[in-house]
Amino acid sequence: MSWTDERVDLLKKMWGEGQSASQIAKELGGVTRNAVIGKVHRLGLSNRNSTGAAKTAEPKEKPAAAAKPAPKPKPQPKTEPARPITPAPAKSADGKPNLPARKQIIPAGQPLPPQPSANEISPEALAKVNEVEKKAKRLSLMDLTERTCKWPVGDPATEDFWFCGLSVQQGKPYCEAHVGVAFQPMSARRDRKR
Repeated sequence: MSWTDERVDLLKKMWGEGQSASQIAKELGGVTRNAVIGKVHRLGLSNRNSTGAAKTAEPKEKPAAAAKPAPKPKPQPKTEPARPITPAPAKSADGKPNLPARKQIIPAGQPLPPQPSANEISPEALAKVNEVEKKAKRLSLMDLTERTCKWPVGDPATEDFWFCGLSVQQGKPYCEAHVGVAFQPMSARRDRKR
């Protein structure tokens, strides 16, 4: 559907008559209510009074009693103290700046499922996880890839926070041990809670 001049004229006419966006969309056909609203705003037609009649002309001079009060002064924005200027990076022999190499950011691919609490994990799976975490690579967030386990260990607010980093199980965001903890049948978790 394209907005031809005829369709725009019909939209303007119907909008001026006070028709709703749904009614206009139905009349035009092949266009949604939201498309009509978008076109109305792009055309600057959004101001209309609720009766649908044309606005009456306002008097050019307003009585002195109706004068607006003086606007309040705007608060001044807070300024930050000046930051120290960092020196420019040194240049290599070919004249290009020596910048630290950035690691490639690879999207994770899948959202992570919520982690179960300790009383929801089977003792066997918990023992396996404890053994695996001794061999974990202890990666930071920036070191994770699609092939590394994204199981978080520790409190994110502390320095001793890391991700497992071992090889993931095919199609999962975690290694084999952490998949055993994260993806347990609902019935097994429900039974352990009791």
